[in-house]
Amino acid sequence: KLIHFVSRGAMDIDQLGEEKVELFYRRGFVKTVDDFYRLTYDDVMALPGFQTKSANAVIKGIAESKSKPYDRVLFALGIRYVGSTVARRLAEAFPDMDSLMSASKESLVAARDIGERIASSVVSFFSKEENRRIVENLRDSGLQMRAEVKELASEALLGKQVVVSGTFESIGREELKELIAAHGGKNQGAVSGKTDFLVAGANMGPAKREKAEKLGVRIISLEELMKMIGGE
Repeated sequence: KLIHFVSRGAMDIDQLGEEKVELFYRRGFVKTVDDFYRLTYDDVMALPGFQTKSANAVIKGIAESKSKPYDRVLFALGIRYVGSTVARRLAEAFPDMDSLMSASKESLVAARDIGERIASSVVSFFSKEENRRIVENLRDSGLQMRAEVKELASEALLGKQVVVSGTFESIGREELKELIAAHGGKNQGAVSGKTDFLVAGANMGPAKREKAEKLGVRIISLEELMKMIGGE
């Protein structure tokens, strides 16, 4: 977990390779990931193999990692089944750490590309007091616990929960989901009672249509969606 935390794609502290992390661990300086942010220059210099330049580089690398975005922090935590792509999806659906830590399994499953296995793993991770303590310590150390707010193209879909199903001739599914988000909508992976619209394309899943009809969710075409956001 310590090695994963500092790795490329996570906190990317390139001055801390596997051997150095193991050295810090064996000497008792770092036992959990939040301990990295308690390291001082004197701590590093007390270990074999470090000179002034290399010790300063380690401290600088740790400090610079505090600016890594929220989704990278989620990935770095080492939650089972949460890779870099899933971490980005979680950050989209739960734009701050507090909302993610308090999220129910149902609300997680409703998020884009989050299945039951991932949802259960996230709920389990944050149910452990030790993990919550580590997150709070990382927050106190200055790590990013909130997604960067992007300027919306419009608020036409603000707060609307949208499911996309099927294929579309004029636009790819991922591009369509990005368009929905750009206009304030929230993409869901599955239809639920909180879904506002189901955007139906060709060959859409019959199960999604059936569930939408059962729950009274409005089913719309791509053309109808584009009219909502003022597109052509």
